[in-house]
Amino acid sequence: MRICIGFLLIIQFFVRSESISRGDFPDGFIFGTASSAYQFEGAVNEGNRGVSIWDTFTRLPGRILDFSNADMAVDQYHRFKNDIELMKDMGMDFYRFSISWSRIFPNGTGEPSAEGINYYNSLIDALLEKGIQPFVTLYHWDLPQMLEDQYEGWLSTQVIKDFEHYAYLCFKSFGDRVKYWVTFNEPHNFALHGYDLGIQAPGRCSILGHFLCRKGKSSTEPYIVAHHILLSHAAAYRTYQQHFKERQGGQIGMALDAIWYEPITDLDEDKDAAGRAMDFSVGWFLDPIFFGKYPLSMEQLVAERLPEITDATSKMLVGSLDFVGINHYTSLYTRNDRTRIRKLVLQDASSDAAVITTPYRKGAVIGERAASRWLHIVPWGIRKMVNYVKNKYGNPPMIITENGMDDSNGPFITLEKTLQDDKRIRFHRDYLSNLSAAIREDNCDVRGYFVWSLLDNWEWNMGYTVRFGLYYVDFNNNLTRIPKASAQWFKNMLRLKRDMSSDI
Repeated sequence: MRICIGFLLIIQFFVRSESISRGDFPDGFIFGTASSAYQFEGAVNEGNRGVSIWDTFTRLPGRILDFSNADMAVDQYHRFKNDIELMKDMGMDFYRFSISWSRIFPNGTGEPSAEGINYYNSLIDALLEKGIQPFVTLYHWDLPQMLEDQYEGWLSTQVIKDFEHYAYLCFKSFGDRVKYWVTFNEPHNFALHGYDLGIQAPGRCSILGHFLCRKGKSSTEPYIVAHHILLSHAAAYRTYQQHFKERQGGQIGMALDAIWYEPITDLDEDKDAAGRAMDFSVGWFLDPIFFGKYPLSMEQLVAERLPEITDATSKMLVGSLDFVGINHYTSLYTRNDRTRIRKLVLQDASSDAAVITTPYRKGAVIGERAASRWLHIVPWGIRKMVNYVKNKYGNPPMIITENGMDDSNGPFITLEKTLQDDKRIRFHRDYLSNLSAAIREDNCDVRGYFVWSLLDNWEWNMGYTVRFGLYYVDFNNNLTRIPKASAQWFKNMLRLKRDMSSDI
């Protein structure tokens, strides 16, 4: 039965994939899938891996929706060769994965683990053998627990030195074959969710009378953490330039969670609110790297709680980026928060921007919703997002380091319905069409697109309740991988060519 279904899908989606193809993008534009170590690898007690803050966090009651953890995840630690075959079959150029700091340094510092280094060498070599290039993230939220215990992790300046040491070893061990590095994945996200709202590791907050958290200060800690992330990024970048750039020739960027914020009205106050929303997300990290200072709106609204960027720090930060990674999924409407009641009640960092966001305007939703409540499908948002980066920061090289949508996972959803993921196909078709227009018509310097994700995986606080993958993972049957219709769509799309206009 599955063979027949698969044959029908091939015929059906071969025609649909003609609406967008690899040929709609410039020569050299890269396609890939993305993942993270904690969500994919599993094997948390193997290979001399140390404990991470997410191992600890998942054990806290009520933090994960389905009470699961990622001890097994999708077991890519043991199955990476098979997963690489899936990528090769689709025609993907790159695989973006993260290195687990705890596999390299089980205690965060000290002696590195030969087993951890050997594992990532094996993964990188297996990718290259199949013609797929590695695209490596150094930090995707999984700080070694030992560093959290010793000095409270990202709240201490000591983490800057330790991250630089970790990055140096990764460059030295893998940089002869890895030519694209991401220092940090979504620093805005984990600074707020981990240190303001307390809903992600390490789970610090002070809102609502410490109802969720044992310790923390939501009004200051996110800004301290973000500042140390910026300094750690710059330290790693300068180390690479000094010791590795000449002989390895790689590029280094940062992957930012980038929601597009659209003014809900044409009123100046709502346009200003949208600008502040962008300042307090993307600008929080790009302004220091491009301009040597935090956005003016942050300086005004956060005031003395915002760490100082000295002249020496500014010189270190400016220019410490070869490309901008953009994790873009969705868009929201914004309005000015006139009353500031939220700020009065919560006294936290996320309310500092004085912005109210919503997916609704005059009763109409901004876009169809995926499974997750935060993810509305708004294809035009990606075009506005890359144009924003082009216009504000001088059109730097950009790579869409994540984009994708999820479906619900539940006992009453049939396998046939899950595999026939037409909605996901429309999602990628429409987002890619808008991205192509941004490149060809708006001259945005976008150089790649990574799908989140290759496989259904463990999705942080949502556990296994949602599915983002191009491949279905049967969590009740030995983690068997089964292609969805979207996998076949990408396979066809990446093989199709169109005549390119002479100006591309």
